[in-house]
Amino acid sequence: MSGPRALVTGGSSGIGLSFAKQLAQQGYDLVLVARRRERLEEIAQQLTRDHQIDCRVEVRDLADPDSIEALVAALDEDGVEVEVLINNAGYGLAGAYLSQSWQRHDQFIQVMFSAVCELTHRLLPGMKQRGKGRIIQVSSIAGFLPGTAGHTLYGAVKGALNLFTECLSLECKGSGVHVTAVCPGFTHTEFHDVNGTRELLSKTPGFLWLEPDRVAREALECCEKGKIYCVPGLVYKTLLVLLWLTPAPLRRWLIARQGSSFRDASETPVKSP
Repeated sequence: MSGPRALVTGGSSGIGLSFAKQLAQQGYDLVLVARRRERLEEIAQQLTRDHQIDCRVEVRDLADPDSIEALVAALDEDGVEVEVLINNAGYGLAGAYLSQSWQRHDQFIQVMFSAVCELTHRLLPGMKQRGKGRIIQVSSIAGFLPGTAGHTLYGAVKGALNLFTECLSLECKGSGVHVTAVCPGFTHTEFHDVNGTRELLSKTPGFLWLEPDRVAREALECCEKGKIYCVPGLVYKTLLVLLWLTPAPLRRWLIARQGSSFRDASETPVKSP
């Protein structure tokens, strides 16, 4: 690998794949991280062929607490320096908080937050030392909204990710490292198929849906400009302004009333192992 490097977690589909394609178009060599080797290798071959870049495949399960340390050790051993980090890997858990075992929630937090924080912590020193770096945390509009049944932990984790990004961005000010949280709304990816809410969302108006290419493009542009937050789409920008102007009790009531239209709020208690 000879050019600038970008590392993308969850790079095998959806927004992560869009980031990989757009970074490859910009001339970045890539490190793609995901669990599906066959899919990753297929994408790596295509990007290498189409854009004459080098693409390294790292098959890792970020639910494993040791995965990040092993990943960074492998990169360090080969002298791979990461200039752009896209923390994109993620998923959702359907149903109310008590419908899932604690083991599943624990793995969810590991993938969605702990792995993000650790990978950022391990790669940020090199960026600061070189005086240049870009970190994009793929968050969600849900991080700004009060959660309801079927969304309890997801919104809380994304809210923590937003605040982490804001604090880290301020900490990195003047270092040459930009840190941005991209917070899309509904996006056409495999996300809703995996968590079983595709049918529930099938009647959602088309104007609420975003394309992953747009999300990735706007996120990269915002990060380059040093913006802390990127909220793609005028609809979602307007929604946030309206919600912030709404008194908190009324805001919670409105979200709770509409929540069942977008989420599986079923609760079948599960005994934790």
